[in-house]
Amino acid sequence: MKVAVAKHFVGQPADFAAFAERQAALVGEAAAAGARVVVLPEYLSLELASTFGRPVSSDLQASLAAIQQHRGAWLASFSALARRLHIHLVAGSFLLATGTGRYRNRSDWFTPDGGHGWQDKLQLTGFEKRTGVIEGGDALKVFEVDGVRAGVSICYDSEFPLPVRAQADAGARLLVVPSCTDTAAGATRVRVGCLARALENRMFVAQAVTAGLAEWSPALDVNTGEAAIYAPMDVGLPADGILAQTRGEQAWAMAELDFAALAASRAGAQVANDRDWPGQLQPALVRASLCGFGR
Repeated sequence: MKVAVAKHFVGQPADFAAFAERQAALVGEAAAAGARVVVLPEYLSLELASTFGRPVSSDLQASLAAIQQHRGAWLASFSALARRLHIHLVAGSFLLATGTGRYRNRSDWFTPDGGHGWQDKLQLTGFEKRTGVIEGGDALKVFEVDGVRAGVSICYDSEFPLPVRAQADAGARLLVVPSCTDTAAGATRVRVGCLARALENRMFVAQAVTAGLAEWSPALDVNTGEAAIYAPMDVGLPADGILAQTRGEQAWAMAELDFAALAASRAGAQVANDRDWPGQLQPALVRASLCGFGR
């Protein structure tokens, strides 16, 4: 299975048609290179705030409210693109109104046969909490993709081991991570989280990122990091855990993922964090006690 993850330079489209045309061209490049699964970054929907002009795009809450009118076109456009290119398309994330004045950060997954699934972001960053209008999701999912199970972990969620472990326990061997970070520290945290989740669970992790400046948006203002595809650091797999990574102006990182080799790597594993995971759950180890030093 060939997977492509985007380093997506944030645009400022004039209208939805311009947005859709650019996405079709970009995704078409990945599909033409043979990608079966294509992953776009978190907060992609906020590009659409620019279609309403600066007074709206510079105000996050006004942006969130305004982009809801594009939701139907978003679903139709990405679904048609997945069908036409015969790919699985993870369309970054859309800040979706819940009907209570609040929004969920939702990653839509579109299939080649017209199917549609989604995963909501579970953990909120400090920025998201401070908005006062974004809420976390309440369900954790795994999807069947060409005989391989896959999960979605949106940006900050990739820094939490237990939900991803639950996805792995449900059979996930691919984790896709749409992300958006505005500092080098944030980019490093998500990258380290992705590497750790790959190591712990013996899974591939595919991270898409936003890039460039968008001073007109309080959420997409500064963007940093590289798109990458990660693997466990073990026999027959990259020693640094990196299968592919963007550089500079490169728009896509792509890799052919061999799930049979991933499963076979357990037999000759240097360490087997995935298999040895229960060892840390022994009753004597789930809590630490404060002890004095003997004499």
